[in-house]
Amino acid sequence: MDPINEEHIKMYFYENRLKTYSGWPFEEGCACTPDNMAKAGFIHTPSENGPDVAQCFFCYKELEGWEPEDDPVQEHKAHSPSCGFILLKKSVNDLTVEEILKLQKERQKFLIKKTCNQVIEKFEQAAKSRRGDMVKTALDG
Repeated sequence: MDPINEEHIKMYFYENRLKTYSGWPFEEGCACTPDNMAKAGFIHTPSENGPDVAQCFFCYKELEGWEPEDDPVQEHKAHSPSCGFILLKKSVNDLTVEEILKLQKERQKFLIKKTCNQVIEKFEQAAKSRRGDMVKTALDG
């Protein structure tokens, strides 16, 4: 996995995140407009059952169930306080190459953690199912 590919880097920029908000259910008169969501680092990742799913491009935190008054920056900080993007003190355009490389290293850590958690969850579900099968077999025997 190349940590510095163009697809990954382009989401550092607000305009590219904003482009993902096609069909976002909250527009004018809301705190969680596409503009505010993109500024807070979120990209729109809707699913069939969740038209308001948004994910931070950096820490991969997914949030859904947005309310019109939800402040995307505050929600991001509350649900992912260690996200390097939401903690940035300056504009992405002002970052040095060294700072971007350090951020990418942090971003990779979030991706690895998310991937590991998904594998663990899948394993635990399989173990629970297998355990159920074993108990059923023992009771039937």
